[in-house]
Parts: sequence; structure tokens; C-alpha cells
Amino acid sequence: MEKDNLNKLWEFQAIEGLNINPKELIKKANKQRNEQYISITVMSLTVIVLIAYAIFYAFSQWNTFNLGLMLMIASLSVRVMLEFYSLHRKEKQLVSMPQKSYYTYLKKYYKTRQIVNYLITPICVSVYIAGFYLLLPYFKAYFSRGFYLYIVVSGIVSIAFVMGIIIKGIIKEERYLKQLNG
Repeated sequence: MEKDNLNKLWEFQAIEGLNINPKELIKKANKQRNEQYISITVMSLTVIVLIAYAIFYAFSQWNTFNLGLMLMIASLSVRVMLEFYSLHRKEKQLVSMPQKSYYTYLKKYYKTRQIVNYLITPICVSVYIAGFYLLLPYFKAYFSRGFYLYIVVSGIVSIAFVMGIIIKGIIKEERYLKQLNG
């Protein structure tokens, strides 16, 4: 991001009636961008691991195990692409707009993010869980009872942890939107 140009441009502007100064807005934008990068990295690493496993072990024959893997990979890939698109679009606008216009743009951006958060994300999570569920009979057949239970418990804990991160992110975005509408 061209922070220097942005800082110079915004330092001379003020939005009357707002309690958000340019430096505070830039700080929040940077923090959220970093959180998006972390989310993208975690999801991307998961996709890479799933794809590597699928390439080396899973595709000897087509079955519900492969379908489950493909559902998991597809749901995470869609989510990663949405995050990249969202991040790129916001950064591009941040650098090209004056503060007042960007402030208006942010309102629209977070309203659009509500569609991602409340429609697309639940679909992606549901597809991922369905994919995981399709894997369970194979895990049960091929692994010991103890390791199978470990996979089930760790899978549920992992999904709950990721859902917690997603919910925390949604709450933050809702707060940003509320503050912008303030």
C-alpha cells in the first residue's frame, strides 16, 4: 500500500462531524488488512495440505472420500478467493480516493461484506463440514479406534476454532460499519 501518499493526501482533509481522524482510520485499515492476510494464509495452507494429500493418496479411485476432499478444498478455495478479491478491491480504492470518498466507499464495502459474512461464509462452512463428514467412514475403517476418535475430536475442535475466528471477524466488521454509520 502506498502509505506515504495516502498519509499526505489525508492529513490535509477532515470530515466534519466525524470522530474518526485519518490516522485512526488508516490504523484500523492496516489492522484489518493484517488480520485478512492471516486468515488467507491459514486457509491457503489448509488448501495446499488437502490438495497435496489428494494428489498423493486419494485419487486411486473415485468415491465419497474423494468427494469429501473436493468439497473441503472447493469451499476453502472459494473463501480464499473472496478474501483476496475483497482485500485487493479495498486497498486499490484506499490509495486512489480522497478521504471523504473513501469513507463513503468503506460504508458500501462493509455492507457488501455482510453478504459474504452472512450468506457465502455459512455455505462454505457447511460444505466444508459436509466434506469432513464424508471422510469419517473411511477414517473409521482404516484407522484404529483411538486415532479415529482423535480425528473426530480434533476435527470438531478445529472447525469450532475456525468458526470462532470467523465470528470474531464478523463482529469486528459489524463494529466498523456501525462506527462508520455512527
